[in-house]
Amino acid sequence: MYEWHRQIQIIVDEIDECIKHRDDEALTLRFLSRKMGYSEFHTTRKFKEISGMQFRNYLRLRRLAFALIEVRDSSRSFLDIAVDYGFSSHEAFTRAFKQTYGITPKSYRKHPKPVILRTKIKPFDCYLLGIGEIGMIKSTEEVKIYYVTIPAHKFMHIKNYESDGYFDFWEKQSQIPGQDGETIEGLLDSITGKLDGKDDIIGLYSGQIMAHINESDGRVPECYGIRLAPDYNSDVPKPLTMVDVPEAEYIVFEHGPFSHDGEGETVGNKTLEAIANYDYTETAHELDNSPGRMAYFYYEPDKFYKHIKPVRKK
Repeated sequence: MYEWHRQIQIIVDEIDECIKHRDDEALTLRFLSRKMGYSEFHTTRKFKEISGMQFRNYLRLRRLAFALIEVRDSSRSFLDIAVDYGFSSHEAFTRAFKQTYGITPKSYRKHPKPVILRTKIKPFDCYLLGIGEIGMIKSTEEVKIYYVTIPAHKFMHIKNYESDGYFDFWEKQSQIPGQDGETIEGLLDSITGKLDGKDDIIGLYSGQIMAHINESDGRVPECYGIRLAPDYNSDVPKPLTMVDVPEAEYIVFEHGPFSHDGEGETVGNKTLEAIANYDYTETAHELDNSPGRMAYFYYEPDKFYKHIKPVRKK
């Protein structure tokens, strides 16, 4: 099964690249199956087994997600967008768009609202699935430790008071109707103005981060969401909530790029060890767990793995 998770991940990544480059000839089950050396029947069966949906349904919804970004962020005609993303006509595109998002392309362009995009399937996410390391690849950098001042911003998020870690967070959220990972990540993907990532990225590492927030009653729930500018004033869709985060100082424990499936666990342990062994007695700062302070966690293998913790001057 491990090998098939890798193979389906290859297909998922290839689908995104083909959609972005309008390469319809390569965007077929036959082409992708042959590329991997398997029959169409075997590939489509495994795709459904791992992803939970038929290949053709995923492809249709993924195309619609990319099309929605163009409707939102460009002034191109709906017919041109429809043709680019595989729809036979403006009418067919409008029907599919409204059926999926509950709003027509014309209305959405005039008044963009948060909708649930079809998020990128992540069949081979070591961090999410808890898959152990496969071999060891030398990291390009060790853990760097430094202080930063982060400007005031807002944090739109979902939170859980009982979870312990990313995997457990989504396990528990999946038990709450409408708050599973696919729904929440898809909702966050449709919101513009994210301070991390890019608005035209849909799915994995699209500016969405884990966090902890110190609440006034002493509880510290785990959160998942996006950072936004302090003047953000658009809708906050249910079940998400928003908090204002003031400008403040933080300490960053950052590891450089690493192999997603080769050394995630080692990098994580190395970073946590650096956090545990850091001696604040020789510095002008100390950890700040006062109400309202945030701690962030970023996991982007091609860029970094880092924990950002709140501090204050002694």
